[in-house]
This record gives sequence, C-alpha cells and structure tokens, in this order.
Amino acid sequence: MQTITVYGATGHTGRFVVAELVRQGFTPVVSGRDAEALKALWPDFEARSAAVDDEHALDAALIGADAVINAAGPFALTGAAVSAAAVRAGIPYVDVAAEIEANVDTFAAHRNATTPIVPAMAFYGGLGDLLVTAALGGRTSADEVIVAYGLSSWHPTPGTRAAGQVSHDRRGGRRVRFADGELQYHDDQPSQEDWQFPEPLGNRRVIKEFTMADVVTIPSHLDVPKVRTAMTLEAAGDLAQPDTPAPKAVDDEGRSDQTFIVDVLVRTPDGDLRASAHGQDIYAITAPLAVGAVRRLLAGEARTAGVASAGAMFDPADFLNELSPYLTVRIASSTSGS
Repeated sequence: MQTITVYGATGHTGRFVVAELVRQGFTPVVSGRDAEALKALWPDFEARSAAVDDEHALDAALIGADAVINAAGPFALTGAAVSAAAVRAGIPYVDVAAEIEANVDTFAAHRNATTPIVPAMAFYGGLGDLLVTAALGGRTSADEVIVAYGLSSWHPTPGTRAAGQVSHDRRGGRRVRFADGELQYHDDQPSQEDWQFPEPLGNRRVIKEFTMADVVTIPSHLDVPKVRTAMTLEAAGDLAQPDTPAPKAVDDEGRSDQTFIVDVLVRTPDGDLRASAHGQDIYAITAPLAVGAVRRLLAGEARTAGVASAGAMFDPADFLNELSPYLTVRIASSTSGS
C-alpha cells in the first residue's frame, strides 16, 4: 500500500483529502504545524508535525512517503517549502492552491525540475484546466478562454479567507487579469454580465473578471492570449461578507449543500467549444482531483516531466471520465457564445 503525506491534514480541504486517500486504498501520513491537532483528529494515522520554516522537520515528514499533497494555505507561505522538500525527497508534489501569485511562484521555482510538480490541482485552477484542454481535443491554441463559475453559494473556510487576504496584500489591493498573453494588474472597477449556464442553473448574473487560478494553469501550456474567469454574483457576495459562515456539513461525507457548475467557453478560429462540470461542494471535489493526480503520477501516467498543470500533466478526457462518481461532465462543440 502506497503512503502519501498530507500537509495541512487538519484543515477543511485536508480532511477531505485524507478521507479520499483512504477510499482509494492509500495510507495517509498526516502532517502540519500543530502536533496535538493532528493526533486528536487522526488518531489512527501516523502524525508528523512540521513547521514550514523547519527544513529538517519537513524532510522527516516525507521519509518513506511515495508522494505529498499540500493542502495547507496560504500557499504563499507553504508552497515553496513543501514543494522544495518533495524535490529533495524525489517524490511527486501536488497542491490545491487557488492563490494566483503562489501558483506563479511554483511554476517559476520548479521550471527546471524533473520531479513531478502539479500546482492548483483543485476546484480552482485544476478542474477548469482539464475541461478546457479536453474541449480542445488535442489542439494547443485558442483565441480566448472563459471559465464561468456558477456557485449556488460560497461559504468560505478560514483558510480561504486567509489566502485571499495574503493575495490581496501581495498585489497591493489591485485586481488582476490575463490579457495580451500576460498577467496584468489594474485598478479597473469590476463589471457584470448575464451568463447562460447549463441547467439546472440557467441564466445568472456574473462578475465578468473574478480572476482565479485558471489564468495561471491554462496559459502555462496552451497558446491563448486571453483567459477570463467569471463568478455568479451571489457567490461573490457571500465571499465579500465578513460574517458569511464557514461551510456546514449536510451528509455523512462532510459535504455542504453548495452546488456548482463550471462552464467553459473556448473561442477558436473554427468556432466555439463548450465544456461543463456539475457537482456538490467545491472543497470536497478538490479531494478526488488531488488524489487522482497522485494516483496517476505514481502509476506512471504523467504526460510530461517537472512542473505542469493538470491539463498538461494528464490525459484530460480520461481524468474527467474517472471523476464521474463525483461530477457530471459534458463536453460538446458549439457555434454560439454566452
């Protein structure tokens, strides 16, 4: 049985990751900064505490592990240290970072790596990248990509709020977009538009440039000059309110009642391409994405070496097909836009 270290195993997403590893037949080693919390939450697993500024402890946390999943945000504070430890150990590294700048840092830090490094293997960044790459069907370029997030609500975890604050501070409160083939920081006010999501969501008002990690993952391997992400107005409003509570479990798996549709529009010279995924709980769906990535890496199913996003590292259609117990995925060509 293969052993996977989960850094950040006491966090909201980390708990889903540990449970998914067990479900898929792996042995988790739980790790993070709080030794007592690790032992209290996961008494049946080996716990190895490690602070991100303790290189020796991080190395010890990975001894005997076949791979590591980093679920501890803010990733601006953990990503460099944990990924460097994975490289020293010579084992695959996967994280679930949604922070734009943290993902940029990971790609830059490991541009010459041979160890498999997959950042943003999560709902934000990874899922959209898989959908876009699958929709393109082997093509490597597009004129524009839009990833529209249709969330019924967004009850952020404390980790989400902390990561958002770090990103906000790093960019000095400015907003960010990917246009003309590069990340651009700006002070333009956000605008809105109507977006026709697949049923059951239908037409919804969205913020046109609610920029997420897809603006890093997608252009990391596809030739596309403009990538835009949009968010339903209700979900963006939930996130903006400081008193919006954290997610509340409504089933035995710990999932909230939140539902989502990720709707992808890819504009090409030959027409528009569409793909979508419909599921429950953006934090819970991150677990099979991250664990599926580790399983494929350990099975020798990587399509490239070193650092790469989900769409570049894996066969996207095959990966999405294996997510069918968790997601309803639809990939189709179209000649009409939003």
